[in-house]
Amino acid sequence: MKISYARREEMEEISSVHGGAKSILFKSLFGSDDFGTPWRFIHSAILLPGGGIGHHRHDNNEEVFVTVDNAAQFTHNGRTAEIVGGAAVPLRQGESHAIHNHTDKETRWFNFNVAAVGMPPDSTDFGDDRANAPLESIDRLPVARLDRDLLGYSQSHEGKGEIGARTLWEHQDFRNNWGFVSHALLPPDTSVGYHQHDRIEEAYIILNGSGRMTVDDETEEVYEGAAIPNRLGGSHGIYNHTQDDLEMLVVAVCLERGKTDATNFGDDLTTR
Repeated sequence: MKISYARREEMEEISSVHGGAKSILFKSLFGSDDFGTPWRFIHSAILLPGGGIGHHRHDNNEEVFVTVDNAAQFTHNGRTAEIVGGAAVPLRQGESHAIHNHTDKETRWFNFNVAAVGMPPDSTDFGDDRANAPLESIDRLPVARLDRDLLGYSQSHEGKGEIGARTLWEHQDFRNNWGFVSHALLPPDTSVGYHQHDRIEEAYIILNGSGRMTVDDETEEVYEGAAIPNRLGGSHGIYNHTQDDLEMLVVAVCLERGKTDATNFGDDLTTR
């Protein structure tokens, strides 16, 4: 099983990212070679106080910026708003974007990038760090909050008990092979049952807590900051064996645009 951690001590400090202010701590978790669908990368970072990623645009790929905690100023198509707490913002082909940590605390951040099939990666920087951008209302931006109160509870892939889940963004919200971005919460002694996808690849991102992750019959305990890719045709699921909640993102990319599938194996993973 492949696991990569967004650990502070493993990040490197880089400055002026896309012309952004000051510096951030950065680590690339996975690249295109780790997937069979059009994933380009999964990046993690800590946005240091006053640091960020400058105003830029991609025409051949689409991203989702996710903040896990604290706050940040998101820019989308030239409009900037302050977002407090965890949130996911989609950045579609041709849409300009930036993010700036205007606070005196660190902000945990992830970036998921999916390429347009057959197109090379591209980026256009605008030379604007957005550090002093005028703020507008948050309702002017496409924002999905990581709000536990909005989760609905049900069984997942024949797993044990009921987990909380909410789809933040679906394939219809994008222009390329994005599948979905979901927010999930596994209470103690619950699981996402063992299952398989042949048309989508997922990545589980552990935001808080820990659990036992199973991929292709290999089981390993995973912790906060873990990113676990689930390849095409691979079997996977996760069990929260602890006394604390396990919070995660499930991010999916389709082999063919808009086509998804799932096969359940009737294993709740509690004995692995």
